[in-house]
Amino acid sequence: MAEAKDYQSAWTRKITLKEQYHVTKRIMKYAKPYWKEFLLALIFSGGQIIATVYMPQVIQSYIDDYLATASATVQSAAMFTALYAFLLIIQALSNYFSTYIFNMAAEKTVENIRNVIFDKVIHLGMRYFDQTPGGSIVSRVTNDTETIKQFWNVFFAIFEGFATIIAVFVGMYSLNRTMALYFLLFVPLMIFAIWLYQNYSTRIYRTLRENLSRLNTKINESILGMSVIQHFRQEKRTMDEFEAQNEEQYAGHLAMVKMNALLLNTVISLLEGLSIALVFYVLGNQYFDGLIEVGIVYAFTQYSANFFRPMGMMMDNLSFLQDGVVSSSRILRVLDHDEHVPEQIIMKDAEISDAKIEFKNLSFSYDGEIDVLKDISFTVNPGETVALVGHTGSGKSSIINVLMRFYEYHSGDVLIDGHSIREFDYETLREQVGLVLQDSFLFYGDVSRNIRLLDKTISDYTVREAARFVNADTFIEADPAGYGKRVIERGASYSSGQKQLISFARTMAREPKILILDEATANIDTETEEYIQNSLQKMRKNRTTIAIAHRLSTIRDANQIIVLDKGRIIEKGTHDELIALGGTYFQMYRLQSMN
Repeated sequence: MAEAKDYQSAWTRKITLKEQYHVTKRIMKYAKPYWKEFLLALIFSGGQIIATVYMPQVIQSYIDDYLATASATVQSAAMFTALYAFLLIIQALSNYFSTYIFNMAAEKTVENIRNVIFDKVIHLGMRYFDQTPGGSIVSRVTNDTETIKQFWNVFFAIFEGFATIIAVFVGMYSLNRTMALYFLLFVPLMIFAIWLYQNYSTRIYRTLRENLSRLNTKINESILGMSVIQHFRQEKRTMDEFEAQNEEQYAGHLAMVKMNALLLNTVISLLEGLSIALVFYVLGNQYFDGLIEVGIVYAFTQYSANFFRPMGMMMDNLSFLQDGVVSSSRILRVLDHDEHVPEQIIMKDAEISDAKIEFKNLSFSYDGEIDVLKDISFTVNPGETVALVGHTGSGKSSIINVLMRFYEYHSGDVLIDGHSIREFDYETLREQVGLVLQDSFLFYGDVSRNIRLLDKTISDYTVREAARFVNADTFIEADPAGYGKRVIERGASYSSGQKQLISFARTMAREPKILILDEATANIDTETEEYIQNSLQKMRKNRTTIAIAHRLSTIRDANQIIVLDKGRIIEKGTHDELIALGGTYFQMYRLQSMN
């Protein structure tokens, strides 16, 4: 519980300006490929700003030079109308192109970041997924990357805002220097408002983003475990937990709304109102003293709005800035994660030919502290089958995890044909070592896609032959859609046995030289088990096989049976030898036989 609080406080603390700078600098590099588009958008934005500055002066000139002097004509009115309309069109077109080009560049940048982070995720080591909730990962790849799209708009708004403020100040200065300098008095107030908003908003947006991640995690967990929730009548408890987390998210948004209502438009509107009052007071007095013309008063009232409105837009976008910094920092945490897939020291001559496997004094720990495998040594000769048995937690699956290079080991070694498994490239290992897990996972698509897994080198003929080899064709071809039958999420329309047979076909389509069976028959009913026993015999023929056995009756013909207990090998031998020994294996076999 203390760890959870520490984790939460680490995410909800205020992000310093230094941290914001480093996060922004790092995330900016993903926009570099599209710098030309961003630059072009800024150029068009400059055109819009120039038009905005000149438009009040056009009206001011018409008022003071023509209307005030009673020299206006139809021709002069048409001329100023055309000029104003021209500037208006320039302003509109520039705004359109700057917004369109910038948003397209932002979309491309987000696409780039999303590809990078997903590529990172699928190459992370298995330990990362053991420790990180699935919903949290989904939130980083989807919500956080989507937030960065608005993050780029912040920089566009900041550039456009400051450029507009400077340009408007130049325009005011060209009309009346004294009045323009009065406007500078408002700058410290605006800077203070920005600082105040920045100071309080970071923590709120950081909390919101983390709460959203936990909310996604809860939803993901509930959906995946819905059958358990409904079976044990946990709907109310699950709903209560969801409501509590949703209430936290609501409270965060409420705090955000209050802060924005106080520090965004309200402050800017107040400053704008004060500036207009100042214009009327100063220029009004000068007008009555005959020192200034009415058109300049009009121009300054327009400039006043143009001076403060960009600041309001910048302040409004600061919320996205904080959200973007938080999301960027979460994305960078994933990209910085060092839980990589175990690194290979590839040897060019490392090939799997005979498929002889040797475990030599292997010790392994998941957390780096407590060994779950202790001094494991055994050999599987080419074409032999070795079965691993033992109670839950004895280390059977850990041996498979090490052999498949899902986790790095730090003591001892595992050899295939005399080469350490660290010396093979992953392509060789994945092609030549076939793995069938206890829980078969089917992807959304069709049956053929699930067997082929988008490997274009596997033909339709090979797919069908692999299915026939494991007797999966009996139910696949019985359906009118055959291998084109749609598979819904996680293969819910198939029984556990049918999904397992499809996974068998998936493995055999690649014709591996080494076969790993991780309790592959544990979830298969008796009738289906009888179906696949002959298939298993064919699969194991001329292949080096390591099988984790739940049903001891299925591995009686194994060349060697290894009994594990608390990470150590306590017995070795054939079925008959271990029965004669009368030890742990004998007791396990007798208990299963009695049942």
